[in-house]
Amino acid sequence: MSDMTPAVEQWSLYSAAQNLPAVLNDPNRGKQSNFFVKTWGDTFVEKTQIEKSPFLPEITYSHFDGYVRKIGKRYKRHIRLSQSKLEANHVKTRTKADLINGEVSVESIPEIFLRQHFPLNDPAVFAQVFHGNDRDQDYVLQEELSHYLDIVEVQIAKQVSQKSGAFFHAMTSHDTIMEQMGVAHTEVQTLRSKVQKVDKTLAKDSLKLVGLARAKANHGKLVDKLKLMATVLQTQPTLQLLLSSSDYVAALELISSTQEVLSKELAGVTSLRHLPSQLKEMSKLIDKMLSTEFERYAAADLHRPLEAEGGVLEQERLVSLVAGLLRQNNLQFLETYKQEAVTAAQTLLKQLLIEQLADVEDDMEMTGSGEVAPSMDAAHWLRVLTLASEALGKLVQRVKSVHSVIKETADTSAGLKSAPSLRDSESFLSLEDHNRVEIKLKDLLISICDYCHERLASLVSTQSDKQTITAVQVTELSTIVDNFTDLCEKVCGRQSAALRAAFKIQAGNYVHKFHSQRKNKLTMLLDAERWKVAEVPQEIQMLVDKLALGNVIKSLPSSPTGENNEKKLQKPAPALKIGSQDYTTVGTVLILIQLVCEYCVCAYNLQLLAPIVGRNLTELLRTFNSRSCQLVLGAGALKTAGLKTITTTNLALTSRSLQMVLWMIPHIRAHFNALTSDPLGGFDAVERDIGHHIQQLETKVLSIMNSLLGDQLNEWDAKPPVPSKAFRNVSRHLTKLHEAVSPVLPEEQVTDIYEIIHKNFKSRLRDQLLKMNIQNNGGPQHGLVTTEIFFYIDTMKTLKVLPDKYLSDKAMDDIWTR
Repeated sequence: MSDMTPAVEQWSLYSAAQNLPAVLNDPNRGKQSNFFVKTWGDTFVEKTQIEKSPFLPEITYSHFDGYVRKIGKRYKRHIRLSQSKLEANHVKTRTKADLINGEVSVESIPEIFLRQHFPLNDPAVFAQVFHGNDRDQDYVLQEELSHYLDIVEVQIAKQVSQKSGAFFHAMTSHDTIMEQMGVAHTEVQTLRSKVQKVDKTLAKDSLKLVGLARAKANHGKLVDKLKLMATVLQTQPTLQLLLSSSDYVAALELISSTQEVLSKELAGVTSLRHLPSQLKEMSKLIDKMLSTEFERYAAADLHRPLEAEGGVLEQERLVSLVAGLLRQNNLQFLETYKQEAVTAAQTLLKQLLIEQLADVEDDMEMTGSGEVAPSMDAAHWLRVLTLASEALGKLVQRVKSVHSVIKETADTSAGLKSAPSLRDSESFLSLEDHNRVEIKLKDLLISICDYCHERLASLVSTQSDKQTITAVQVTELSTIVDNFTDLCEKVCGRQSAALRAAFKIQAGNYVHKFHSQRKNKLTMLLDAERWKVAEVPQEIQMLVDKLALGNVIKSLPSSPTGENNEKKLQKPAPALKIGSQDYTTVGTVLILIQLVCEYCVCAYNLQLLAPIVGRNLTELLRTFNSRSCQLVLGAGALKTAGLKTITTTNLALTSRSLQMVLWMIPHIRAHFNALTSDPLGGFDAVERDIGHHIQQLETKVLSIMNSLLGDQLNEWDAKPPVPSKAFRNVSRHLTKLHEAVSPVLPEEQVTDIYEIIHKNFKSRLRDQLLKMNIQNNGGPQHGLVTTEIFFYIDTMKTLKVLPDKYLSDKAMDDIWTR
C-alpha cells in the first residue's frame, strides 16, 4: 500500500520556483510593459550571465594532478581495508542490522512464498519448499522461514509508520467512506447493467453480423473453388472436343490456362496432383500431331496436279495448323515446307522430262535433282524449257499463296492485324518471334526461287555444248528467262543469278557466233569491194529512216509489198537520203547498215548481253574503218579487188562512206544507252578513228592535187602561147577532180578542198615566179603571167567551187608579194 501511494509533501510559498509578488515589486527593475503577456514559469525572469571575475584564476585539472597522485594510493588502500572488514562480519549480524535499518527488501524472499495461491498439496510446490527429510535441513528451513517472516514484518511496520497519518485519517472517516462506497457500488452496478445492454444490442449483434458476412464470403469462395475444380476436371473432355474440330490454338490455350490455375489457385489440392503432368504430356502430343498434320498438308498441297483449281488448299485447315504451331513456338514447320517444296520441284521436273522425252531413243541418265542429259534438238529443248518454266512458275505461285496465308496468320497472332478466323485473345506471338517468322518466310521464298532457277539453269546449260540455236530461238529463250525471272522477283523480291548466268553463257555463245559470222562477212565484202557508187535498195533506206527517228530498234522492217512498193523496188535510189543530204556510198556500206541494224535488234532481244553486243558492234565498225584504210589509203584493193589504181573518186567515195558510218554512231549509241546502263566508250574511240581516217583521205586528195599541179608549174616556162600547156593541164586536173568529188562529197566539203588547193596553188605559183624572177613591172612576162592567171580564175569560176572573194580581179595580187 505504501509502495503504490507515495507520501504527499505539503506545498508552501517557498516551494515555488519564482515568487510573483517579489518579481513584480523588484525595485531594481524598471516598469516593464510585457509582464502580462509573458508565460509564467522559470523563464519569466530574464537570466543574466555573470561575467567571470578577473581576480580569480581559471582552475583546471592540472592544478589537482599532484594531489590526485599523492592521495590515489592511500585511497585505494583504504578501500581495500574497508572491504575486507565488511566481509569479516557475520552473516546473521549483518542480516539483523539490515532488517533493523530496513535495507533488506521483499525481493530477497523467494517468489513462491509471495503467490496468491500457495497449494502445498501440489508436489512441485512441496518439493520447492521442503528439500529433504534430514532434520538438520528442517532446522535450516525453519530459520529461513523465520528470516523471511522478519523481513515481511519489518516492511509492514515501515509502511505503517510512513502512512500513519493517512491511516488514522481513514479510520476517523470510515463511516463516510463506507457510505460513499455503497453509493459508488450502486452506481457501478447500474453502469454495468447499462454497459451490458449496450454491448448486447450494439456490439455483439454487429460483431455477429460481421462474422456471418465473413462466413458467407468464405462459403462463396469455397463454392467457387469447387466450381473451378469441376471446370478443371472437364479439361480433358474439352481438349478432345477441340482437337476433333481442329481448334489447336484453343486447345493449347486451355492447357496453358489450366496449368496456370493449377499452379496458382489450386496449388496443393491432392486430388489434382497428377493433372499437371497429364496436361504436359497432352501438350507434347498436340505438338507432334501438329507437325505430322502439317507435313501431310504440305505434301497434299504441293504434289497435287498443277491444273487443279488455284488458290490455297483447305485454307481454314492451314490457318488452324499454322496458328497452333506458332502457339507452340515451333518454327521448324517452315523448314519442313521448304524441303517438301524442293521435293515437289524435283518430282515435277522428273515427270515432265519423262513425258516430253518419251519419244527420244537415246539413253537418259536421270539424277535425284531432276537433271537430265539427253540428246535433244534446239526446238525440242526449248519446248521442254518452256513447259518446265511454266510448271515451276505455278509451283512458286502456289508456295507464295501458302506464304501469304502463313504471314497473315503470324500478323494476327502477334496482334498486328485482326482476322475473322482468329479471336483477339489469341494474340500470343511476341514481336521478337514475329520477326523471326518473317525472316524464315522470306528465306523460304528465296530458297524455293533459287532452287527453281538452278534447275532451269541446268536445263539451259545442257544445250550449251550441243548444236547451236538460231536468233529466233535465242529470243524465245530470252523471253522464257525474263518471264520466269520477273515472276520470281515479284514473289521473293530478289533476283537470282543462276538462270541469268546460264542464259548469259548460252546467249554469249550465240552472240560470239553472230559476231564472227558478220565480221567475216564484212571482211569478205571489203576485200571484194571495187569502191564504186552503189545504188540504194528501198530496204536499206527504210533501215536508215528508222535509225534517224532515234527510237529503239526492236525489229528489222519487213520488205514493202504492193504494186507501188514493187515499182519502187525496181528503181533503187542513187544515194541514201538523210534529211536534206544525200550520201553516195559503196555497196559494202549498205550491207554494213543492215549488219548494224541486226546488232541493234540482237541487243534489244538479248538486253542482258547488250553491253557485249555493243562492244562487238564497235569492233565491227573498227574493222570496217581499219580495213577500208588498208584497202584504199594503203592501196590494198589493187590486189584484193584487182583495181589498177586508187583514184580520187575512190578516195572521195571512201570518205563519204565513212561519213555515213559516222552519222550512224550517235544513233547507235542512243539505242544501246536505252538498253543498258553500262558505259560504252568504244563508240567514242571509233568515232575519233573514223574522223581521223576521213581527214587522212582528204589529205590524200590534197596531196595528189598538189603533186599534179606542182608538176605542171615546174614545167611552166612563161612563154607563148597563152594559155600555156601547163595551165591547160592545171585546168584539166581541177575539172577532173570536180567531176570525181562533186557527185560524192557535199558542197561544203568540196569548197573546203578547193580552197586549200587554191591556197596551195598560189603559194607554189609565188615560189615559181620568184624562181623565174618575174616581177610585177608591166613587162611582157608580167602580162603573160596575168593572162595565165585569168585563165585559171575562169576555170574556177566555171567549176563554181570557190567563194567570190577568191575569184575577184585582185584576188591573185598577193602572188607578187615578196
